[in-house]
Amino acid sequence: MLEYKSAGEIAAMRESGKVVAAVHAAVREQAAIGVSLKELDEVARTVIAEAKANASFLGYHPSFGAMPYPGVICTSVNGVMLHGLPSPYRLRGGDLISVDCAAYIDGWHADGTVSFTVGEPRAEDLKLIRVAEETLAAGIEAALPGGRMGDIGHAMSTVGRGAGYGMQNDFGGHGIGRAMHEEPFVPNEARAGRGLRLRPGLVIAIEPSLMAGGGDRYYMSSDGWSVCSGDGSRSVHVEHTVAITEDGPVILTLP
Repeated sequence: MLEYKSAGEIAAMRESGKVVAAVHAAVREQAAIGVSLKELDEVARTVIAEAKANASFLGYHPSFGAMPYPGVICTSVNGVMLHGLPSPYRLRGGDLISVDCAAYIDGWHADGTVSFTVGEPRAEDLKLIRVAEETLAAGIEAALPGGRMGDIGHAMSTVGRGAGYGMQNDFGGHGIGRAMHEEPFVPNEARAGRGLRLRPGLVIAIEPSLMAGGGDRYYMSSDGWSVCSGDGSRSVHVEHTVAITEDGPVILTLP
């Protein structure tokens, strides 16, 4: 069942979104050569605790997960596209990392992801991040009242595929609010003019992921959580929580 949020409820989600943005800023600042993914998770835990918020991911156990999620952030490195576990792996120069975080305050969730490089960046990685951010921006711009859900996926795939990158449509965006994952599903690729009519009060997480190799195939890692590009190519994931309002889309996961 779809749940449409009031202005007050969207404002409450904005407070959770600020925590997500603060986690991203702190983790990006601490991510350096030699720092482990587990240490970055500890940074995120501290930020969430100091904000008197709660981690949405910790203990989350969907049907595809091999176990309850053990961290408060997903740390996906290089060929890992989504849901990378905060392991003892230590970052190396040139690594490409996506950091996904969700947090809630007073029962209202927000979810967001940033991607960045560690050490000396590769030009092709910077381009991949830039196009992913442009893909997300196109999806957000299409989240207009009176439009259709397919408009969002069409806008994103036009940018992402237009740049020659691979996309998958099994893991996409979602409604969000009282629960981290709510209806509806938000596709990364779809036909314009199709799907759910977008109405003010709908709040969704829009989250495209791109694979540099250009293919759409992916596989689940033996760790039971990490989703990896099928050809081993570098991947990125970006995400914002967005409220659809009478005045257009409003991003809730900004600082």
